Amino acid sequence: MPILLRRDDLTSSEVQALVAEHLAGMRGNSPVGHVHALAIESLQAPGITFWSAWSDGLLCGCGALKSLSGSAGEVKSMRTRTAFLRRGVGQAVLNEITRTAQERGYSHLYLETGTGSAFDAAHALYLRNGFEWCGPFGDYIATDFNVFMVKALPASSAA
Repeated sequence: MPILLRRDDLTSSEVQALVAEHLAGMRGNSPVGHVHALAIESLQAPGITFWSAWSDGLLCGCGALKSLSGSAGEVKSMRTRTAFLRRGVGQAVLNEITRTAQERGYSHLYLETGTGSAFDAAHALYLRNGFEWCGPFGDYIATDFNVFMVKALPASSAA
């Protein structure tokens, strides 16, 4: 299944619906006050790059990269639509986020995600891609409802 990734400004109703789906999913699997997923306005902020993923003209997923500093970024808003699960969408989005982070010269890529069985597939994806468990970063606080991961990035050959 070919997947086309586009940098997206989040202005289309279709992409906005996917972000709303993502937020609803996070809220449905984590207690109130423990969801750190970003709403549309936050995803449009400077320092965040958002991609939509498409296959045969259908929106199938999304993801974002948030700049934490000149040397680190954070994976945000990774979501695959249910009809496209286990078809490589998450991997394609993560590949683009990682490629862009490396192109920017980041040495580390971090993420915060939930706990429990609803997040098992995401944990497996990140572990397969070289992420390792770590402690909280930035302003995050560890709870029973979140985990943290980091991936060391090789120096970019484009620099």
